[in-house]
Amino acid sequence: MNTSSPLVYSFAAGNTDVADGGTELLGGKGKNLAEMTRLGIPVPPGFTIATTVCANYSENLQKYGSSRADAVLDELWPRIETAVTRIEDATGRKFADPKRPLLVSVRSGAARSMPGMMDTILNLGLDEESVRGLAEESGDARFAHDAFRRFVQMYANVVLGVDSARFERLLKSKMQERGVQRDADLSADDLILLREQFEGIVVEETGKPFPMDAREQLRGAILAVLASWNNERARIYRRIHRIDGLLGTAVNVQAMVFGNLGEDSGTGVAFTRDPSTGDKTPYGEFLINAQGEDVVAGVRTPRPLAELDSVMPRVAGELRDVMDRLERHYRDVQDIEFTIERGKLYLLQTRNGKRTATASLRIAVALVDEGIVTERESVRMVEASQLEQLMHPQFDPNAEKETIGDGIAASPGSAAGRIALSPDRAKQYAAAGDTVVLVRMETSPEDLEGMACSLGFLTAHGGKTSHAAVVARQMGKVCVSGCGSLVIDEDAGTLRIGDHDLAEGDSISLDGTNGQIYAGLVPTVEARFPADFERFMGWVDEARRLRVRVNADTPKDCRKAREFGAEGIGLCRTEHMFFGASRILAMRRMIVAQTGEERRAALESLEPLQRGDFEEIFRVMDGLPCNIRLLDPPLHEFLPHDDEGQRELATTLDISVEHLRARLGALHEANPMLGHRGCRLGISYPEIYEMQARAILDAACRVQNEGHHVFPEIMIPLVAEARELEQIRERLVVVAEAVFAKNDTRVDYHIGTMIEIPRAAITAERVAEHADFFSFGTNDLTQMTWGFSRDDAGSFLHRYFEDGILELDPFEVIDEAGVGFLMRHATEQGRKTKPKLKVGICGETGGEARSIAFCHSLGLDYVSCSPYRILGARLAAAQAAVAG
Repeated sequence: MNTSSPLVYSFAAGNTDVADGGTELLGGKGKNLAEMTRLGIPVPPGFTIATTVCANYSENLQKYGSSRADAVLDELWPRIETAVTRIEDATGRKFADPKRPLLVSVRSGAARSMPGMMDTILNLGLDEESVRGLAEESGDARFAHDAFRRFVQMYANVVLGVDSARFERLLKSKMQERGVQRDADLSADDLILLREQFEGIVVEETGKPFPMDAREQLRGAILAVLASWNNERARIYRRIHRIDGLLGTAVNVQAMVFGNLGEDSGTGVAFTRDPSTGDKTPYGEFLINAQGEDVVAGVRTPRPLAELDSVMPRVAGELRDVMDRLERHYRDVQDIEFTIERGKLYLLQTRNGKRTATASLRIAVALVDEGIVTERESVRMVEASQLEQLMHPQFDPNAEKETIGDGIAASPGSAAGRIALSPDRAKQYAAAGDTVVLVRMETSPEDLEGMACSLGFLTAHGGKTSHAAVVARQMGKVCVSGCGSLVIDEDAGTLRIGDHDLAEGDSISLDGTNGQIYAGLVPTVEARFPADFERFMGWVDEARRLRVRVNADTPKDCRKAREFGAEGIGLCRTEHMFFGASRILAMRRMIVAQTGEERRAALESLEPLQRGDFEEIFRVMDGLPCNIRLLDPPLHEFLPHDDEGQRELATTLDISVEHLRARLGALHEANPMLGHRGCRLGISYPEIYEMQARAILDAACRVQNEGHHVFPEIMIPLVAEARELEQIRERLVVVAEAVFAKNDTRVDYHIGTMIEIPRAAITAERVAEHADFFSFGTNDLTQMTWGFSRDDAGSFLHRYFEDGILELDPFEVIDEAGVGFLMRHATEQGRKTKPKLKVGICGETGGEARSIAFCHSLGLDYVSCSPYRILGARLAAAQAAVAG
């Protein structure tokens, strides 16, 4: 660990340390706390332990175990003590003082926001003596003992590993015993008894008494936050959101302020604009006489922020002023956590607010119109993945619906699916191909995997800023929260919404825009783009350099792609055209042919069908390039492998079953992926590629003669050796000249190859001699570079993620060190041979934002992806250009 760096940075009014490194060093929360303090905004004093400490802790933990990892605090402790002293000076309180105790919170805060994924401890510093001092000083024994009860419960769970459900059961039992609905209605004596019972549970579970030394508590809490960087939910969150390359989490230690001191105190969460709609109105929720976790956890249903004016008008006005200042300072919508202690406002956090796709779009345009950001800057304010949400279908307004309940409209959109009452059940249903609605009393970070595979969430508790609502808006999911009529019996697998009894596995529909809950699966209609969409996408297209094409092989997909702004076809898979009912028979007849003459006869019947397909596609893509890949999969994939299917085919083709099975046997391969496929078929059976080229170019001539502009690109798959491409190209050029002579016209066509075998990338300088273009097929290039089968790797990759061997799935995000190295080499070497060589990508990573940024850095000409990823790809390409 670099001990020459301060590593511990204090913030307090008029006395805030300056740290080089910003967010990467202090984390988002620590940087913003220091910045707000410098702006003169009321922030409780505290200090931030740098992310580099977490990096050092994690490294030692992995190499040497927990005892060596925990030792990172030993050399840091004198600096922590100094920072604690600075908090004491700023507050006039003393840590572990029996009369005026300083209590602190200990929170995480990485460079990228990960809400709820890491650990937090509040009210730290209490013991048997200081709780009496706090009660006497505050004049409120109930408040003091509630703070102590909360601290013991939270510390025991987060630091000591005691299951929080044990504490919750005791708390609920006490509330039932006293006949109250809220823990705020329990007396001081009730809370003392509860806390003593909690301490008894700690002894049962750990064999040791609850620690009452404040410095021991602080050390344990800091270590717990450092360890939480690598807890399961944090790792899952980073994988889902493709976050990697961070040092770790910072640790923020901050003086406590209390929202549970009575009716003049409270806590809340606020957004400077509505994160669901983008409206320029403050949005949020608050609770009176509560602590912050009560709002976010969703265990109590809070009040709308607009009601704060009627409760505390002066504080409400101060909050609006602060929100306006922060939005203008950060030049983005802010998500704020605040506490009111006896009428005084404090801010505990600000960060750029997560919002829905519609809200992101509206806010980006509004901030341009208000002169806060430029058009070019605005393209960075919408996440590329969010634009896919705009294309999600909505419920048909004319469909009949049976309303069974309602709740708070917490995240807009439409979701219909099978009810899952647990994250595990949600994963089970999703794995079976079902759409899922996760139904919970309230969600927590432990539910993340189940939330990720569900379309929507329904909760009994919580509001618009609860965990479920925040995660839903971030993930683009639907959420209806605070459904007071929802009762769940998870053990029985049943639930009741009002008068309606349902069971796990039944279907329901959620409308997150109006909070309605419907029985069954409500029909949907195509989505409509919001009003600001075209204007925003105009700025996007002005900013980007990379072109965006579509992977499509039907006229229907091509039309949809053009609606979304596709600038050509990057991959048309011709094998998909052979699987239609009217074509598969001719294809099979060609495969079982015993002579070249029989094979050509079968191909002659396929050629007009292929030509017709290409004519339709060329008409739809008028004026745009169309990259068409010739036959790639091995021939055995077109034949039936079951006995009944083989007998039926033999009868249809008038051949014996034995002959058919002999042909299947001849085609059998131990490893088909590396077998007789791609250009190897074109060399073994040249008549196949010749027929396809004839169909493509004949269709191009005919459509061009109709007055359309046609630009066919013929792509040869699976080339490993330059001479493979050379031989096939020579044959196709002959075919092309014959087609042009027959049609008495010429078209501008190109012949190139898919770079998907590492050897082709390595020898790209030679391959380019015979290619007009390269297109990276990253699906196969990843398989062959890693030696992973993408169909089977899922059975073990999860362990790679758990053990930290991999942070991201190389089939989802380009592996820049390996696959990316080959792509860079192939691009540079190919253009050394042909400086104007067109280079693109057509694998699935062509629609993924980080991969698009990498392609931009390589100087590629285009990316290609499925139709519904085109909008996001256009935006990602613009963001890569703006980032430089």
